[in-house]
Amino acid sequence: MNNSQLHTFHIPVMGLAYTIDSPIRVAQYGISSVISIMDDDLMEKLNAFYSKKFNFQYEEITQKIHDFRAKRITSYLNLVDKIVKEKFEKFKTEILESKTVLDNYIAILPNQSEIKLKFQEILQNGASAKETLLQFIEKNLVAGDIDVNIMTKVDKENFSQGKLLPSIFNDAHAALRGFANSNLESSVVFSAGMNPSLYGYLEDFSDFFPDENYKLKKKIILKVSDFRSAMIQGNYLAKKGLWVSEYRIESGLNCGGHAFATDGFLLGFILEEFKNKKSELVNSAHELMTKALIQKGFSVPNSPLELKITVQGGVGTSEEHEFLLKQYNVDSVGWGSPFLLVPEATSVDPETRKLLSKATESDLFLSHISPLGIPFNSVKGTTNEALKQHRISHGKFGSSCPKKYLELNKEFAGKAICTASKKYQEQKLHELEQEKKVISESEFIQKREKILEKSCLCVGLSNASLLENNLPVKGEAQGIVVCPGPNMAYFTEEISLLRMVKHIYGNDNVISVKNRPHFFMKELKMYADYLKKEIENSVLETSKMAWKKIEKFRQNLLEGIEYYENLFAETTYFQAEKEMILLELQKIKTSVESFEAAVL
Repeated sequence: MNNSQLHTFHIPVMGLAYTIDSPIRVAQYGISSVISIMDDDLMEKLNAFYSKKFNFQYEEITQKIHDFRAKRITSYLNLVDKIVKEKFEKFKTEILESKTVLDNYIAILPNQSEIKLKFQEILQNGASAKETLLQFIEKNLVAGDIDVNIMTKVDKENFSQGKLLPSIFNDAHAALRGFANSNLESSVVFSAGMNPSLYGYLEDFSDFFPDENYKLKKKIILKVSDFRSAMIQGNYLAKKGLWVSEYRIESGLNCGGHAFATDGFLLGFILEEFKNKKSELVNSAHELMTKALIQKGFSVPNSPLELKITVQGGVGTSEEHEFLLKQYNVDSVGWGSPFLLVPEATSVDPETRKLLSKATESDLFLSHISPLGIPFNSVKGTTNEALKQHRISHGKFGSSCPKKYLELNKEFAGKAICTASKKYQEQKLHELEQEKKVISESEFIQKREKILEKSCLCVGLSNASLLENNLPVKGEAQGIVVCPGPNMAYFTEEISLLRMVKHIYGNDNVISVKNRPHFFMKELKMYADYLKKEIENSVLETSKMAWKKIEKFRQNLLEGIEYYENLFAETTYFQAEKEMILLELQKIKTSVESFEAAVL
């Protein structure tokens, strides 16, 4: 019965800090979560903090040490691994000794899981249960995975004494090395698209290749937005002898963090394609990987390795959760933003949790604050925005840029800089002043706002963990940046881990907001609004290519709506809201069809 996955949900990466220590908080319960390994400075601080808390020896890794970034990441991940193993062993003892702990643990397991049912059966045996329970626990309970996330495009070049270092010292490359050299037996999640150099670097680490028993010590997860992207990236890696163990499908718009809109492809439509073509994905990669492994002299599996399909983005009810598992045969569902209100699971300071709990639909929006130039989910009222506007009002522009992870813009001569930095913004404002005589006042204001809207995400997305743990926040005050998805509007109070997990499995309800939209419908409305804005912004565009792209987007959206009409007409799920959903689909369809005149 030993099941490597006790739960049917996982906690995705959130920001730089929000899940930085989530495995320490929840892995003992079998819950998997993902750590961002971008901010080595934050990890070094938490390494010191948790080493002291759990009585482990701590040796500081300063920036003067060669390859400090990778070594900091390795050290922190090894510490998290040790703490999780220690807490897991302690938790197994608590289960045996405390009926309350055991009852609460059983309460958070999936209702129909074999392990939950076996627990209940053992307890019915009364006096003879303890020895049987001990054996069962040792054989079947596992800790949640300690996975890590690398945003592939955040791969800043680095220098030493003014000389450019080899690419293996780029930020994402060093992060990968930090994970690869750690003791973890888990996965790296690559997000934000393909980075050929980074993917090629995987070949330098044997843990990503099958051992003599065809096991992978370290696995690869790709976060993707459509089947085509999965096939391209999966085959690219397979040709190197590398296996993608999971494709993590994320809603293009109904998610947290950076929003990567698709070309009008809706989540349900995308999931249907993965469901129907999974064997194609598996067989293609297996054939290519086999050839590569033979050439490299590695062990070659006789049959394809395990490949999981998971999904995340806007899920908020147990019925939606179960629907995804049953309708699309996914292996796990990611629950992100709601866990920002669970202190036992995520690292968020009290003030930010309060802000999130009060956030309504109108408070959550796609902003342009990210220096990466990608739409970024934001919430009104953050301390970061307040501090930024205060500095602007006093003639102080841009961040001091202490961490420099997003120094990726090469617009000016010399080393790349961050668009949220003081150096960049002052240069752009100087350029704008030169234009002032030849542009209108409104255009000047618009361009100025566009320059100044960028925020320091490196610091803003890290500060919450420091504040929550009462660790010093040094340097210029940047406040907190938080990036919840639109789903945050329907969770309105701080929630215990027990209640949150029971909610996921349909044994409790933590949503008090009425008329919460179905998560497929929420995404559809966002895409319809996105299309409308694209058309409005392209009114003066004369390029046939631009309008052809918009028309393709519109057709993809209409195809997705037709798919939903058939899906909701036939499914046995969502009976209470089915009629309303079908009416809403027709309304949105009519609206999207009306865009035709503008496009053509």
